[in-house]
Amino acid sequence: MSVEIKVPTLGESVTSATVAKWLKKAGDQVAEDEPVAELETDKVTVEVPAPQAGVLGQPAVKEGDEVEVGTVLTTLEPGASGKTAAKSAPAPKAEAPKAPAPAAKAVSAPATKSAAPEVDAAAALPSARKLMAENNLSAQQIGSGSGKDGRITKSDVQAFLTQPSVASQAPAKPPRQDDPREERVKMTRLRRTIARRLKDAQNTAAMLTTFNEIDMSAAKQMRVDFQDLFVKKYGVKLGFMSIFSKAVIAALAEFPAINAEIDGEDVIYRNFVNLGIAVGGPNGLVVPVIKDAEKLSHAEIEKKIAGFGKAAREGTLKIDDLAGGTFSITNGGIYGSMLSTPILNAPQSGILGMHNIVDRPVAVNGKVEIRPIMYVALSYDHRIVDGKEAVSFLVAVKKYVEEPRSLLLGL
Repeated sequence: MSVEIKVPTLGESVTSATVAKWLKKAGDQVAEDEPVAELETDKVTVEVPAPQAGVLGQPAVKEGDEVEVGTVLTTLEPGASGKTAAKSAPAPKAEAPKAPAPAAKAVSAPATKSAAPEVDAAAALPSARKLMAENNLSAQQIGSGSGKDGRITKSDVQAFLTQPSVASQAPAKPPRQDDPREERVKMTRLRRTIARRLKDAQNTAAMLTTFNEIDMSAAKQMRVDFQDLFVKKYGVKLGFMSIFSKAVIAALAEFPAINAEIDGEDVIYRNFVNLGIAVGGPNGLVVPVIKDAEKLSHAEIEKKIAGFGKAAREGTLKIDDLAGGTFSITNGGIYGSMLSTPILNAPQSGILGMHNIVDRPVAVNGKVEIRPIMYVALSYDHRIVDGKEAVSFLVAVKKYVEEPRSLLLGL
């Protein structure tokens, strides 16, 4: 009896994905738990494994199609030959008898099997149609979508809803005439999501940024004094990120509003810190989360960061790695940034921006000395965090980093 391979649960608040790549083709023999397809979500790439050993049937969706959780991707014939699997694979078409042509048509809209598609249904993906119906929108209002063959995606509808008055009143924009010297490339799902979330953060939060400077002399000296012993004992280097992480955790305990979030008319305060650390990957910036970071040592934090960096480069981050952050740190200094205003990672209320370390002349006890200085920035949501709190938080981070031994003594 054939077994259906469906789109698995994709994690917190993720309801759909794009079929990025088929790793196996119809008739291939696969082992249990062997990946057969890659799905690209708003956050990460997810591999779909075979639930048992068998022969893969015909794919029910094409690469580039958007699919919702529970959609049938293909079938698996346990113990069957390649020919048997290929013949029996079209069985799922019975679920959508009105589309006997390519299997992708049969499952692209599992929620609307019986009725012939209307104009909106033909132009939009299932998740987009649902959101359009909830907001009384038509495909004509939104226009051409960013999905395959111009189909409207959920992200397109959400982008439209951020500026409904402008979008509904503006005349239709004529198609852009491309220059033959230009190259048009479709935005990846991750890049579209980054763009939408950053714009949503600007539209929602009352975002302000405050700045300070940190003398990195003591932190640098601590690394010089203990680096060899640290590596020998823990197998990982002592970096500045763990020092800043511990400083942020201590400062958040003093100023809990910066670790809180707004939910409607309520404020949710947390007695834990899920620390997001921004890392660069081949497909863009992602923010994996160190859960319960307040319980971890310098070495444990460094190991987590190293593991996340490796996973981001290899594209093996999991959905759970990116969920649940309460505060974030981003380090533009590794790319040479002197100063920036980081954007909030909604619904978080604060994000710390680190920058490069530059030798600068500073006044120390009435004398001018050359010290390694880093500029730091805290962007915060002014709806929940007052200016005094934000400035005091950043001063606390400065104090802890400039005297990192105080963290060990709890001072």
